[in-house]
Amino acid sequence: MKTKILILTVIVAMLSACGNGKKKDGDAKDSTVAETIKVPEFNADSAYAFVDKQVSFGPRVPGSKAHLACRDWLVSELKRHGAETTVQNITVRTYNNTVISGYNIIGSINPGASVRIMLSSHWDSRPFADYDPDPANHSKPIPGANDGASGVGVLLEIARLLKTNNPPIGVDIFFWDVEDFGEPKDAQGQEKEDTWGLGSQYWSKNPHKPGYNARYGILLDMVGAPFASFYREGFSQRYAPGVVTKVWNHAHDLGYSNFFLNAESNPIMDDHYYVNKYANIPTIDIIHQVNNSKTGFYPYWHTLKDDMSQIDRNTLKVVGQTLLRTVFYEK
Repeated sequence: MKTKILILTVIVAMLSACGNGKKKDGDAKDSTVAETIKVPEFNADSAYAFVDKQVSFGPRVPGSKAHLACRDWLVSELKRHGAETTVQNITVRTYNNTVISGYNIIGSINPGASVRIMLSSHWDSRPFADYDPDPANHSKPIPGANDGASGVGVLLEIARLLKTNNPPIGVDIFFWDVEDFGEPKDAQGQEKEDTWGLGSQYWSKNPHKPGYNARYGILLDMVGAPFASFYREGFSQRYAPGVVTKVWNHAHDLGYSNFFLNAESNPIMDDHYYVNKYANIPTIDIIHQVNNSKTGFYPYWHTLKDDMSQIDRNTLKVVGQTLLRTVFYEK
């Protein structure tokens, strides 16, 4: 995710005693907890392979050969998993007034269901490693393993599982494009907020299906690093507090309270903001934030180190199993 923090002071108002413990290896409990509703088992190895495949194309910067190759692969994967797949061709204007093309990719599962939820992540990667410790790298594109590919990998694994485990509702998987083309730190501009999330901005004003609606949405951003901390992000709390509570409760029931923390954090100008603002679909952001870091995000955010060495199967499992439980407990 390439968005920016809007508030300089982090709000850490603890809502309960849950999630105070320090993370340890193996904190993600095995999800064979007795359940009255059968929830598929999320395969972290499969999700990891989906992340690795994206990174293998190279940086997925809009306009590049890697970007087009990854687009074609994502479309083929969604179709292979039985999703009714749509590619929305978009044209957007970047921070420096350049017009570029992009592709929002949507896979619909159980398309005839009237009750639907949307799961999303961005699939492009940032053209600038503008927070790399070496200034010489600031104009280079990032690998985007955690920042983009991790969320897509989780959602591809969910799509794979839903092919053979029919969900009780309709699920629409959105892969947003041109999310991470926001104005770089070294630019002379004013870090304009709306230079981020260009694909989701476009879709929110021009949905792929006229009148499309969903009960709610869940955005994934940077969900693959070891010991990730997912706070109740500020815009999620403002627009969809009930959805936050629903998802966090599912996570805690699975034993993941050391990842899904009951504390509010800064609002982030991410894709969910535009889905809330323009599409009026209550949408939350599961995003790795770090309160004591200079950027507010995980240490390798927008650096060349955002590679596969930063991807942890356990974190993918935590997020994926939580989403699956949320889907299968929905009525």
